[in-house]
Amino acid sequence: MTTEAATRRMPGAPCWVSLLAHSLSATQEFYGALFGWEFRPGPQHFGPYSRAFLDGREVAGVGELAPDRDLPVAWTTYLASDDADATAERIRCCGGTVGVGPLDADDDAGRMAIGSDPQGAVFGIWQGKSMMGTTVTGEPGTPVWNELITQETAAVGPFYEHVFGYEAEPASPAAGDATGDAGDADDAGGDADREADRLTLLLKGRAVAGIHGVGAPALRDRGPHWMTYFAVPSTDAAARRITGLGGHVLTPAHDSAHGRLATVSDTEGAVFAIVEQG
Repeated sequence: MTTEAATRRMPGAPCWVSLLAHSLSATQEFYGALFGWEFRPGPQHFGPYSRAFLDGREVAGVGELAPDRDLPVAWTTYLASDDADATAERIRCCGGTVGVGPLDADDDAGRMAIGSDPQGAVFGIWQGKSMMGTTVTGEPGTPVWNELITQETAAVGPFYEHVFGYEAEPASPAAGDATGDAGDADDAGGDADREADRLTLLLKGRAVAGIHGVGAPALRDRGPHWMTYFAVPSTDAAARRITGLGGHVLTPAHDSAHGRLATVSDTEGAVFAIVEQG
């Protein structure tokens, strides 16, 4: 599940994750206590925003929604681009939507956009300049995998292949155990065909992300969405910690081919997965 730093710089690879919440201070307190993150001011286009650091290395972003913006609180996966404007145009041409940007980030950090695929799953585009994205992954407290939870892979797989140049291949059942199971217990009661509807997205032969088709009923609460996985030293201990901090465990900890994992949410309902990494 872990991707190397060089791979995360490839156009199309997940390179950053960001969360917009209603209370920046409360969100920082939650993730600081859970992952040991420290926070420094970041770009302020849409209001207060901080970058999270672990041992001095940048791992994620956390911002505050304007009071008049009634948007869902959710983690957003950003995909790397070497030309955000050209990527935005490909998104439109392939049936997606660009809702924000492309626009320059503060301090010449980079150029970004927010788009969605034809099924409505939101993602970001990041063309890094002085700030390239997450600088460390695979260690506890860092993002280790990103997966699209959608109705069926056939409906959106071609979109991502055409826009980002992915090669898509069916994921093995063993790999799926680790890269799925994450959509608010989306798979509960699902059948074997649904469980098998998985793709691994590759760039130059390296796995960078996944797509899991879970069927329409499983998406009734959230709709299609990208899921971020964070590494933890112990999934069971982290799940207990999340509950103690006011969050919730949505899918209990269970074993998978890539480590013990669980689906959880923070105090404002932002959903993410935790997976045990050695």
